[in-house]
Formats: sequence, structure tokens, C-alpha cells
Amino acid sequence: MTSRLRRGAAAAVLLVSPVCTGCASSDAEPVPEAAASVATPTSAAELEALLVEEVPSGLPRVSDDELDPPAGEKTIDDVARYGEDAQRQQEVLADYGYTRGWERFWRSGEELTSVFIDQFADPAGAVTYADDLARNDAEHYGGDLDRSPGGLPDDCVLLAQDDPAPETKMSGPAVFAWCSAGVFTVAVAAVADTPEAARRELEAVTTAQLDRLPE
Repeated sequence: MTSRLRRGAAAAVLLVSPVCTGCASSDAEPVPEAAASVATPTSAAELEALLVEEVPSGLPRVSDDELDPPAGEKTIDDVARYGEDAQRQQEVLADYGYTRGWERFWRSGEELTSVFIDQFADPAGAVTYADDLARNDAEHYGGDLDRSPGGLPDDCVLLAQDDPAPETKMSGPAVFAWCSAGVFTVAVAAVADTPEAARRELEAVTTAQLDRLPE
């Protein structure tokens, strides 16, 4: 299964225009949590409402249509087209029970944070999808997956790239997380000036996003 995180890590080169370079603030407030009582989405709009709206680093949000292809709502057809064999990708996603997804990005200069949420018909599909993404991205970027990462909730896998190779198109130290939570898969990536800053951003965003999902 081809991962959209590869696009996320290189999103800076896909932007149509610059986005508020220099706006980041390390003193931003933590990402607020959603209300405790949340229903499982039955539409893309309901899924969108579950996404975090800001990130602790203070990076400005990138408009969905400033990316190519656009971020925002994702159908099974959209996600399948990220792979080289769209028909095969669609068959795999259908086997997983893929229902709907959403992408969101924040960026300033070379710093970047991305959040992808995908919803499935049952938890088994979410677990399998998260595991496949983590394994495939580890093969692509290199490095070892941490399946018990400190600072992240259970059912999360982490990959850190403190000094990414030029061919990855990442502009700085990057860290990735893939988590399953019920019928959802959450994938988060953070690219920052230092490995420590990337890890802080990723841990905070991932935890906040998981807290917003229905139990």
C-alpha cells in the first residue's frame, strides 16, 4: 500500500505559493481536545470535524487547494491514485474496508506538520492499514520502526529520520507515526529544525488527534 506520508514529507515542494514563512511560534498553546462525547462519522464532513485545527508549534495551516493533488477529503479512489497501480490499490483498500479519509497540513518555511485520518468499516482494517503503511515507509526511508515509542499512546508505531537522505526530499529532521484507534488510522508527520523539535510536535499532535476520536 503506497503511503501519502511520502507526499506529506515533501509537501513543501508541492505548494503552489509560499505560506507565511516565519510565522511559527514555539510558545503556542497546546492543541485543545474535543468534547468527550463524539459519534462515529457517517460522512466526510463529520470526519473533518474530528481533525485537529492547529498544532503546538504554531505553524500556519496550508489551504487544501494549495497542494497538488489537493488535501482535504479523500475517497477510496483518491487514495488509490497515490499508488502506481491504482486499480490494485483500490482492491486492497476495499479489502481493508476503507470508508473515507481526510488530510490536513501546516507549514512555515521548511517546517511541516501533516495529519491523515482514514476510517474503515471495522477495527481490523484500520490495524492492517496502519501496519502496512509503517512497514512500507520504513522500507522507503530506511531506519527501524519503534513499535513501543515513549511519549505516544498504545497502538502507535514511530520512525525517526534525524538526517534524511536528499532523495527523500525532506527539508530537515523528520519523524513519523502511524496509529490505529478503533475504526481509524491516524498518520502524523513532522519536519522541523531539530530532531527534538520534530519529536515534540509529533507526540503532541498525535496524542491530541487520538483524543478527539470516538472511543
